Amino acid sequence: MKALLWLVLVIAVAVNVSTSFAFDGGKQVALSVSTGTVAIASAVVLFLRWRKDRAAS
Repeated sequence: MKALLWLVLVIAVAVNVSTSFAFDGGKQVALSVSTGTVAIASAVVLFLRWRKDRAAS
């Protein structure tokens, strides 16, 4: 599960960065917001899992 979350995070950040070079206007904003949301969500889940694992040990 952690590996998948890391993969999603890396891909979302890469797509988010590349949208500013590839698109303009509303399409760029929509893609940037959606990939940014996915990146933030996966980072939060990774952080919460890390805290849970740390508290268990």
